[in-house]
Amino acid sequence: MFDVKDADLFDLEEEDFDTILASDITFHGNIRFTKPFMIRGNVSGSIEATSDLVIDTNAFVNAGISASRVLVRGKVDGNITGRDLVFVSATGSVNGDITAKQVVLEPGSRFSGKCTMTN
Repeated sequence: MFDVKDADLFDLEEEDFDTILASDITFHGNIRFTKPFMIRGNVSGSIEATSDLVIDTNAFVNAGISASRVLVRGKVDGNITGRDLVFVSATGSVNGDITAKQVVLEPGSRFSGKCTMTN
């Protein structure tokens, strides 16, 4: 349909993630990581990363997010800063501001906020 730079984020398999927050876990606090991380549960607080973050389909994140690339398949309430890419899939929802070099809102996604694309 369309070509997205850094599309290998979508090709990551479960075994490519060092850490996966399971769907039955609720976490409150600050998360920092340097390797790909997937959230399937609920997180509130803040997320700071130098790597990729995937928020899976049924996940809910109520946090400010800063990561290299962010793929949102679930729901995010909070601002997202992606150094390279923020991609909101058709199942994804973002209520907050997005800042990144490249921003993709797939048809069917929901977004409420301000979008800023950086150089």
